[in-house]
Amino acid sequence: MKFLSIIPWADWLALVCFFALWTGYAWFARVWGRKVGSLIQTTNRYRGYWMMQATSRDPRMIDGVITQTLSATPAFFSSTSILVIGGLFALLGTTDKANELMSEIPFAQATTLIVFEFKILVMVAIFVYAFFRFSWCMRQYTFVALVIGALPPAEDFEADKYDRRAYAERAAAMVGAAAETFNDGLRAYYFSFAALAWFVSPVAMVVATLAVVAILYSREFRSEVLSILKDEIPPST
Repeated sequence: MKFLSIIPWADWLALVCFFALWTGYAWFARVWGRKVGSLIQTTNRYRGYWMMQATSRDPRMIDGVITQTLSATPAFFSSTSILVIGGLFALLGTTDKANELMSEIPFAQATTLIVFEFKILVMVAIFVYAFFRFSWCMRQYTFVALVIGALPPAEDFEADKYDRRAYAERAAAMVGAAAETFNDGLRAYYFSFAALAWFVSPVAMVVATLAVVAILYSREFRSEVLSILKDEIPPST
């Protein structure tokens, strides 16, 4: 209880708003995206197309190359998360100088050293979460490679020995799960920029969080990429 009283109520309120907007938007994007078709839901359709094509290819070297390429991005972000976490822990050793530097920024609210250190620990928690999501995404892509490798030969599908659609849907669902996990980690990076505004003031943090939510919404539900992917390609005549 003593620790709760050390942190100003405005900072606690800003932190609650930050995580409420983060988790609230994640829930909204998942639920609403299934109804209207978000970017991740629309690209899941193309993942289904990919896996249907994979069932007709033999050998499936190109599918292995695509999977390896997709897993390279979460591997990069996972390594970056470790570097950022190390940098934040290094910053904890020089919080007095860092706090003094922040106090010289115009409009920045002066805080005590313990509050400044608490804000750094919150940043550490965000990137730890991002690391776990990205590393789990990497593992999921290894499972994708296993699923693709376990697909029966193309001639068996053509001979109707196996259900082509059932195998394709299972593989596509696995790729979609990896993409969802990657999206969670990437979203943590977006909200970490909003958390940076907390070092200026609690109000700046809330405003920055709202701005991040607006940016994410525009990219996932109103982007030009989404409109292109949603357009159906007419059959040739």
